[in-house]
Amino acid sequence: MTNNIKQPEPILPEPIELDAPMLDMDFTAKAGTPLPKGSKIAAHEDIVAALKSVQDPELMLSVFDLGLIYDIKQEPDGNVYIKMTLTSPTCPMGAEMIQMAANAVSSVVGVGEVKVELTFDPPWSMDRLSDEIKIMMGI
Repeated sequence: MTNNIKQPEPILPEPIELDAPMLDMDFTAKAGTPLPKGSKIAAHEDIVAALKSVQDPELMLSVFDLGLIYDIKQEPDGNVYIKMTLTSPTCPMGAEMIQMAANAVSSVVGVGEVKVELTFDPPWSMDRLSDEIKIMMGI
């Protein structure tokens, strides 16, 4: 007796192999305008709070708590530079997420121009999750 039941197609596509040069491409997002001279500069905590308001659209968790923010540099003129990654180089929302981060930070009073640069070096890992997320996920 043979089994004539057709096996279901996989729900998720096979992972895409990326060439190394693709990972080295320059992906940036910009937002904001220069602050007038003498303006009060935003507190670092306000910038972090803005980043915590940006959620990964698939995971519905903050990009900050996911550990996607690698670096925040605040200049004396109020401009902010952020280095950010994604959980996967194949993330379909990558460009939108870095722009959401730039827009959120540029909305903070005391922030001038914002530049968010996407990097995959080092690659993201679950070790970067905040303690709160690790507890929530039972890690």
